[in-house]
Amino acid sequence: MTDPYRTLLPAPRHAASTAGTFTLGSVHGDPALVEVVRLQLGPLPAAPGPEGALSVRLGAGGPESYRLRVSAGGAEIIGADLAGVRHAVQTLKQLLGPDAYRAGGRPGGVVPCGEIQDEPALSWRGGMLDVARHFMNKRTLLRYVDLFAMHRMNRLHLHLTDDQGWRVESRKYPQINELATHRRETMVGRDRVQPAFDGTPHGGYYTLDDLAEVSAYATERGITIVPEIDLPGHASALLTAFPELGTSADEVLRGWGISPGVLKPIPAAVKLVCELIDELLTAIDTPYVHLGGDECVTTDWPGDPEVAAHMAAIGAEQPGELHGWFLREVGTHLAGRGKRMVVWDEAFQTGGVLPDTIVMCWRGDAISRQAAAAGHDVVRAPVYPTYLDYDQSDLPEEPLAIGGPITLEDSASFAPVPESWTDRERAKVLGGQFQAWSEYIPHERHLDYMVFPRACAIAETVWAGAAADYPSLVERLRDGHLARLDAAGCEYRPLEGPRPWQAGGTGRRAHSPANRTTRERWLEWAARLPDSGVVATATTHDG
Repeated sequence: MTDPYRTLLPAPRHAASTAGTFTLGSVHGDPALVEVVRLQLGPLPAAPGPEGALSVRLGAGGPESYRLRVSAGGAEIIGADLAGVRHAVQTLKQLLGPDAYRAGGRPGGVVPCGEIQDEPALSWRGGMLDVARHFMNKRTLLRYVDLFAMHRMNRLHLHLTDDQGWRVESRKYPQINELATHRRETMVGRDRVQPAFDGTPHGGYYTLDDLAEVSAYATERGITIVPEIDLPGHASALLTAFPELGTSADEVLRGWGISPGVLKPIPAAVKLVCELIDELLTAIDTPYVHLGGDECVTTDWPGDPEVAAHMAAIGAEQPGELHGWFLREVGTHLAGRGKRMVVWDEAFQTGGVLPDTIVMCWRGDAISRQAAAAGHDVVRAPVYPTYLDYDQSDLPEEPLAIGGPITLEDSASFAPVPESWTDRERAKVLGGQFQAWSEYIPHERHLDYMVFPRACAIAETVWAGAAADYPSLVERLRDGHLARLDAAGCEYRPLEGPRPWQAGGTGRRAHSPANRTTRERWLEWAARLPDSGVVATATTHDG
């Protein structure tokens, strides 16, 4: 029989099983801590004392650390803080077995005896869901909060706006809800030269009440929502409601790629964006707002009279300076509200940052190291190997994806804190996350297929701060963790390949497997990045 202490994921720093079992049936401790236990394990009755119960309390230790001891006479959780208690409860839930993840089951159960001491290496451990290209409803977000908590991840980054849809209600500007939240059809396949479309409208948005519900649900489970309003590029959808504030956009985009539909970097556009963010912050309780700043096409700016006049007024000589100005203005507004801005790495290169801006780096180690060396906190999110919208293998039955492959083993190789960096640079790495861009992820079932189990690998690497032991990861998936995902209703990709109903079928790819690996092509491209001035590149977030 497999030792449950050897199937935990992410792997704890120290875990050892001992003989015997404990039957969990009640909980004892401070009422606030007891509620944390009940939230994850069900309505366990309160015990008058620690004997024969699960005892939970706070104690010494580093941030988010915990100790879990299970003996035949009882169990004890000691968390350094509330986050540590939550992590300990999630570990205990894994030890209870897969049925602990089924809805409506009896709380408690039999726990094998043993001891665990654990703490994360990094403070930012998360993933991004692109709900702009294909809308995922509120139920999906709530379910992914639970899946993140299960893997001790603590940041859910929501890509809420893009050319293909604006997914946030505005009560101040209802024309956004009417015009920007849906497109008349969607591109089929990968041919952008002669694209085909499905003729079916696609849309949806979250009301502010929806987002407040998701935010509260996430906070209870130790997950911070990081909302992204991606501007000044990727603005086609917003510009359907405010055409006077942009260039080169006349509809919500139906296809993929970099669009010339961008906001004008002028005070009126800054005012609108700040008002929309203020509305968003009435719903989402978060210390962070992601402002995007990626892939902004600036070629139309100098020829626009309003932009040219503003360019002269602030003494800007190059369009990229306006890009930086726009983001700094919005970031300054956020700072006045006590919020910290996050940007994609292009914004760092155009000066669109403040001293405390977090730079989310998607274009590899070199740009990440530049940002860290400049003193910015960095979140590592490189295309290879954290982009989970890529194929998972070269098997012909893989469903259509943006490119690839990026395998489970590739994701397990992610080293969030590169050993070659200086100690000062390494100290600037907050953590890392996966990305699930949704051009080719049209619904929730396919999201599960693309994200898991590769997200399990990313969760392990960001918890440990280093690449995972791949053979051990696979063993733990096979021996216990995939059964937990099954019980939780997650339709992951099996290790052997897609199930028949998950497969794409003959001829589904518009690309063929390359002779070189994704990693080789990615490293070659990243090495060619210029040192500055990159606002839009030929290689994009979406392939």
